[in-house]
Amino acid sequence: MSAGPWWLYVLRTGQDKLYTGIALDVSRRIEQHRDGTGAKALRGKGPLKLVYRRRVGEHGLALRLEKRLKQCSREVKEALIRRNPRLATLRRLLGLE
Repeated sequence: MSAGPWWLYVLRTGQDKLYTGIALDVSRRIEQHRDGTGAKALRGKGPLKLVYRRRVGEHGLALRLEKRLKQCSREVKEALIRRNPRLATLRRLLGLE
């Protein structure tokens, strides 16, 4: 796996759904999602808007944060998007410290 830095990101779909992912290059990954070569869950979901991203660093931490965030309620995700916490705070909020 590449040395990173890895990013955690959240997209809002045209259907107002939130999608959480990780990537080395968020812009490239969003383009993959838009052209249909990214996650199947986003195909046909309308326009995609990046609403949150945080530089995480290592791949293992990115995976753990992604998993925890995917388990959160929409309400928690929306609060995270509004608040835009730093990495240390994000780790604490998601129970990884």
